[in-house]
Amino acid sequence: MGQLPKFSLEGDRYDQSTYWGRLQRCFDVVDPRTLFVTKEGLNHSLDLLKNFQEGKNPANITNEELWEARKIKEAIVHPDTGENILMPFRMSGYVPFGTFTVIGMLIPGASVPKVIFWQWLNQTHNACVNYSNRNATKPTPMSKFIQSYVGAVGSALTIAVGISMGIRKTSLLSANAKLLASRFVAYPATSTANIANVYLMRQNELQQGIDVYDDKGNTVGTSKAAAKKAVFETALSRVILPAPILIFPPVIMAMLEKTKFMMRRPGLSLPINAVVCTLAFGIALPFAIALFPQQTKMERGKLEEDLASKTTSEFVYFNKGL
Repeated sequence: MGQLPKFSLEGDRYDQSTYWGRLQRCFDVVDPRTLFVTKEGLNHSLDLLKNFQEGKNPANITNEELWEARKIKEAIVHPDTGENILMPFRMSGYVPFGTFTVIGMLIPGASVPKVIFWQWLNQTHNACVNYSNRNATKPTPMSKFIQSYVGAVGSALTIAVGISMGIRKTSLLSANAKLLASRFVAYPATSTANIANVYLMRQNELQQGIDVYDDKGNTVGTSKAAAKKAVFETALSRVILPAPILIFPPVIMAMLEKTKFMMRRPGLSLPINAVVCTLAFGIALPFAIALFPQQTKMERGKLEEDLASKTTSEFVYFNKGL
């Protein structure tokens, strides 16, 4: 990754104005090794960062140790609430805990009850990830969380079941074509539902706005315009995210299952599918969430007029969420 820059609590380890820089940061964010950091390890990292802020770190603490401590903190602790994100709902846990549902959604020829189950499980996980990684400068009542969850999951089930039933009933496709088409039910269902999931799970931000800051870190106010930008960019990344996960594995498996090797060993189909899905998921996640920086900015002129008049900064800054 090259030479590390001098450690900073506020500055970026990688250039966030470029896609490559954001991708490097996202590899840190999704690093599953941070799931194994103990409570003591997290507290050690937090102490290092606190001591650095107060100028109390001993001279033998290295630049690399400080960057690693910040990586651990950002992987576990929510930047707005300061609370630990539950392990299955961290970005570093998205692949390890989400692959199981992806494999289930890609089972060809699944019955309608199974389609419903896997979509419900997938969107439940997505809803919790979206909520846990939202901009949390404003509190979200539990009643709104429940309403959003029901709407997000309901949209996914409606789309998935509708497409699945349409494939089963059509007379335009052969039996083999129907089996192949059934593999692709998951992508249009999931990508469309992911949009609804993000917007519904984060509708409180759209209704109340989110805090924005000037270039010195001072709070300018609460902006609905910034919230719209944050939620839109997150939703767009969730549309792109499932594409390689839900399109490439079905294509790869369809080709592999026609080989003599697989025809003689049909029992290997499921474990190979699991490996292909896991690899696709693990590769796709950082590339998708790197599309936009987490700590993003917006021109002052695009703010609400009353907010724009409160600052002279050219840009305002805010946490987009992941």
